[in-house]
Amino acid sequence: MEGSDTITVTTVSSTPLSQSPSSSSSPAPPPPVILSPCAACKILRRRCAERCVLAPYFPPSEPAKFAIAHRVFGASNIIKFLQELPESQRADAVSSLVYEASARVRDPVYGSAGAICQLQKQVNELQAQLAKAQAEVVNMQCQQANLVAFVCRELAQSHQSFDEFNGSPQSHNGLLQSIHPPSYFDDSNNVNSLWEPLWT
Repeated sequence: MEGSDTITVTTVSSTPLSQSPSSSSSPAPPPPVILSPCAACKILRRRCAERCVLAPYFPPSEPAKFAIAHRVFGASNIIKFLQELPESQRADAVSSLVYEASARVRDPVYGSAGAICQLQKQVNELQAQLAKAQAEVVNMQCQQANLVAFVCRELAQSHQSFDEFNGSPQSHNGLLQSIHPPSYFDDSNNVNSLWEPLWT
């Protein structure tokens, strides 16, 4: 029926009218099932067929999903496009159609290409920042390695100088002389020569 929002399906019991008294306690038939048309058929104001090609992908709870795709591509093009695809690919195709339609509504000139270019630009900027940060890390590691090598070299040189100083006897004498300067009063000859009488 054209323009109806709901379809009422009444199930009829297949049991014969003449039943034995013992089968009178069988369960009652289930209540009639009320099926709501899919969002596409509801927007198009048409009867939702049993094998509607749009029903699995545009449920009644998401009317905006079909509305935006219908606005950009048109219902006939969507139906034709889905009929040409195998069922395993239709869900992904509908997602792509809805995404493209949303991007085209936001940006009528570039559509999804504009969003992709913007995202690619952000990726390039982030990659440049990452490369710069990695270069700074390598530079700091090199500086740290150079500093460690310099400290090790200085320690080795100071240790070598200390060993050479401890092994040289002249250095010992120089050290002793620097600590204890020569005294002219330690030698007895020097004392006698200093206190010689001036008279003969």
